[in-house]
Amino acid sequence: MRFLFSLFLSFFTVYTLSSHSSFAQEIDLDAGEQVFSQNCAGCHAGGNNSVNPLKSLKLDDLKKYEKSSIETIQYQVENGFGLMPSFASRLSDEEILNVAHFVLSQAKNNTW
Repeated sequence: MRFLFSLFLSFFTVYTLSSHSSFAQEIDLDAGEQVFSQNCAGCHAGGNNSVNPLKSLKLDDLKKYEKSSIETIQYQVENGFGLMPSFASRLSDEEILNVAHFVLSQAKNNTW
């Protein structure tokens, strides 16, 4: 029984470490910043919103409009909403993930 528990624990540890390290490698904030500069800054320069100033990319507004998670930002970028177009056909999944992480990082660190 101890052997099975030890084997399970070893497998779980290796799996956990490998999945976390590969996930961390997938996120590239510099690439996210580049995607933002090329695709988003026209309307969202400095974390603002030139179309609807009440819906900026500042953390308070992201929270207010329930857009303060990676998943909700990804969804917004992929699908668009209101006057914001969908970027699903223009950006890869990796680019969308990177830009979502960049936006949330900027908002959380108040570095717009």
